[in-house]
Amino acid sequence: MQLVIATKNRDKVREIKDLLDDLPVTILTMDDFLDLPDVAETGETLEANAALKAGAISQFTGLPALADDSGLEVDALGGAPGVYSSRYAGEGCTYEDNNRKLLKELEGVPQEKRTARFRCVIVIDWGDGERETIEGSAEGIIAEDVIGHEGFGYDPVFIYPQANMRFSQMTLEEKNRVSHRGLALQGARYAIRERLKAKSQSAHDDGGDE
Repeated sequence: MQLVIATKNRDKVREIKDLLDDLPVTILTMDDFLDLPDVAETGETLEANAALKAGAISQFTGLPALADDSGLEVDALGGAPGVYSSRYAGEGCTYEDNNRKLLKELEGVPQEKRTARFRCVIVIDWGDGERETIEGSAEGIIAEDVIGHEGFGYDPVFIYPQANMRFSQMTLEEKNRVSHRGLALQGARYAIRERLKAKSQSAHDDGGDE
């Protein structure tokens, strides 16, 4: 089986490949194709955006495609930035711009009210009309400053209480064990294995009829 990772975000590609590389699947990225369409994330939910990306890339390549959409939901901000997490500070913004805006919005908010969660929704479009949707989440607290050099996005301001560390202070392996994307990808691994098992059984049954 070939599977296309439907994102141009190299940081996401690195995390996704780390958790899927040992599967009996050829992992392809957007770099393996020419003239792939830019898929506008016009959905109002994480699931809608993931489905848009997976569907468009699967249709274009003729291969199964996996896409995710992730967001940070801060309780004190009514769930913002949510689906707009990647462009919270405006179109073309950097990770640093987003973190700066988030900390500005939370100025004066005490730690006990800085609760938040990362959510990740993964959609696998198999290219035959069937889709799998898997979700993962990680609860945490938004810090008052930026620390750490690992990870990306809001990782430098997201404290994961169980480890008393920020995602930006964890190795890729440590983060993938507990993060929203890591947990969703564990579900995706199961879905891919089940799909492979079903295809293998189908091929065996077809051979037995001859």
